[in-house]
Amino acid sequence: MRAYRDAEGVKLQEQLTHSSLAAFSQTLMALHEKGWHKILKHGDLGRWQGGFDALPDVTPSVVDLHASAVKIGCAADTDMSHSAIETALKQMHPWRKGPFEMFGVYIDTEWHSDWKWDRLKQHIAPLAGRTILDVGCGSGYHLWRMLADDAKLVIGIDPTPLFSMHFATIKRYVADAPAFILPVGIEDIPEKMHCFDTVFSMGILYHRKSPIDHLLELKGLLNDGGELVLDTLVIEGDESQCLMPHGRYAKMRNVWFIPSVAMLKLWLKRAGYKTVQVIDISPTTVEEQRPTAWMQFESLPHFLDPHDSSLTIEGYPAPIRAVVTAKK
Repeated sequence: MRAYRDAEGVKLQEQLTHSSLAAFSQTLMALHEKGWHKILKHGDLGRWQGGFDALPDVTPSVVDLHASAVKIGCAADTDMSHSAIETALKQMHPWRKGPFEMFGVYIDTEWHSDWKWDRLKQHIAPLAGRTILDVGCGSGYHLWRMLADDAKLVIGIDPTPLFSMHFATIKRYVADAPAFILPVGIEDIPEKMHCFDTVFSMGILYHRKSPIDHLLELKGLLNDGGELVLDTLVIEGDESQCLMPHGRYAKMRNVWFIPSVAMLKLWLKRAGYKTVQVIDISPTTVEEQRPTAWMQFESLPHFLDPHDSSLTIEGYPAPIRAVVTAKK
């Protein structure tokens, strides 16, 4: 993985130098190195790299970033058997965000991240020519969908080492694509960069102890007129309603505030955003988030009350997500 890291670093440096992020290139490169230092020391790296190295060293005949399951190659591209490719990929279990298809093997991830993309893609500012940041990007699935819409440069940040391995598994076959993950958290990113045309924060706000501060952080990353695309848990109610769990919510430890949609809009306006629009409100279903052969741990079906699926196992309202856009 050191060879991949080094090659990726060279490409990232080149992209940063010729972008609106040029003034921050040295800092961002240091963050790339910091994140990969952690990955290369991870106890599971040997297993992950074993799967990565076992994948076929070929040029894929097709790369389809528009597909719901981001597609790399087809079975005819390699002599490697379907089962051998599947075994290699499953060495990077669990796969949470996707789906993907690699050389004829369908990676049925825990989340149908394509469904979220379908709900928002027609309602956000066109991504063509934009420099984009995705905060908490996971495996980078949405980075590929953004790139399919002709984004100029897409950068994701996520400190989870395995997610960078998932991204690397796809990126090795589209090495020149202007998509990158910095394996760090938002607290590592310089404040008030004012560089990004679009900033995505999907599934992050309710994990922040201070949601207003998070909204202000995101605003500081946007250039003037830039757009925030925010996806978060919500509850029903008016602008005075907000849920703060006593402990866990849907078995998650680090859930702090779940506002009503009206309160969420108020937060955004108080943080100085303009043109706040709610573009989708949808319950999270056990079809969208569930265990699969590629993510065999507990998932949403285990997080809900077994006798009343409208409630979490702790007795709180079951997950509902809103997608909101706002302008700086």
